[in-house]
Amino acid sequence: MNDALVSLEQGMAGNGLDALLVTDPKHVYYLTGFASNPHERFLGLLLIRGEEPVLIVPALDSEAAHAASSVQTILTHSDTDNPYELLQSRFGGTAPGTLGIEKEHFSVSRYELLSEAVPAGSFSDIGPLLRAMRARKTPEEISRMKHAAELIEEVLRRGLSHIKNGVTEIELVAELEYLMKKVGASGPSFDTMVLSGPNTALPHGVPGERIIQPGDLLMFDMGVYAAGYASDITRTFAVGEIDSKLVEIYNTVLAANMAGIAASTAGATFGSVDKAARDVIEAAGYGEYFMHRVGHGLGMDTHEYPSLHGLNTDIIENGNVFTVEPGIYVPGLGGVRIEDDVFITAEGPVTLTSFPKELTVLHL
Repeated sequence: MNDALVSLEQGMAGNGLDALLVTDPKHVYYLTGFASNPHERFLGLLLIRGEEPVLIVPALDSEAAHAASSVQTILTHSDTDNPYELLQSRFGGTAPGTLGIEKEHFSVSRYELLSEAVPAGSFSDIGPLLRAMRARKTPEEISRMKHAAELIEEVLRRGLSHIKNGVTEIELVAELEYLMKKVGASGPSFDTMVLSGPNTALPHGVPGERIIQPGDLLMFDMGVYAAGYASDITRTFAVGEIDSKLVEIYNTVLAANMAGIAASTAGATFGSVDKAARDVIEAAGYGEYFMHRVGHGLGMDTHEYPSLHGLNTDIIENGNVFTVEPGIYVPGLGGVRIEDDVFITAEGPVTLTSFPKELTVLHL
């Protein structure tokens, strides 16, 4: 078994699990190396304590699973089969005392089918166990995330050349998402955001038909998937000369971003990162205009553990990766957000994103 499966099996003993079933495709990929989108079909990795793991896949994925999976025992089911009978057969008619499942991923209908086929004494949530494993990135994972960051920065560099007279927010989104595939990414890791002028005051605004104009702030929030891992970056630019108040806001957010990154050290709390950035913004008089947490975990998902809000007392550990993305959003005027992806090491925080952050002026 690979290292991830060995760690998971050790976690089974520590959590009193007789068996566990992993069904989230991302977790199956994380544990086996086999990536797929089974749609409505059943996909599962079954571990019974003391036995070799078993991967259950749709028959149409059999060849791909055998080529990619580190798990040697692979069972398949056709569209007319009941995959839960395969699970039932693996237990030999003896139900486990405690079966671990991903409760956040398991639907009620699938739970009912599972509990009928495998009437375990109890079902335990393995989400926290998997979350803890995924929070500590390996060197291989960091390498993939760094590559994803490099790709999205190349997209941004090329995308800036498309800012011309008459271009709209949604047209820039189309160009950027085309470039994502062109540079080699799997695709966007979330809906690409391009906002301009007063729309930048909307933290989760939706790009539309607004034409980019001189005097605007122009915000890009985007990321890509590459080799199963995500990047996430936000940069805000000036289009020509902007209001002095917007320059002040920009410089405040930049200082907050840098303070948050500096506070991102092993042994500190996640909440202290939020506080470090928020203190800068509040000291400048913009506290009411920073209305979201300072960041979130990043990895196989764009948003994963941890949540970097002010009340999170969990401790930062080496290997954690998360975003630091403070912002100020003033209705009717505009907004600024600057976001970096941060990796925690024994020597301190390392930013995986490196696109320049000083205020850059673009010209139409």
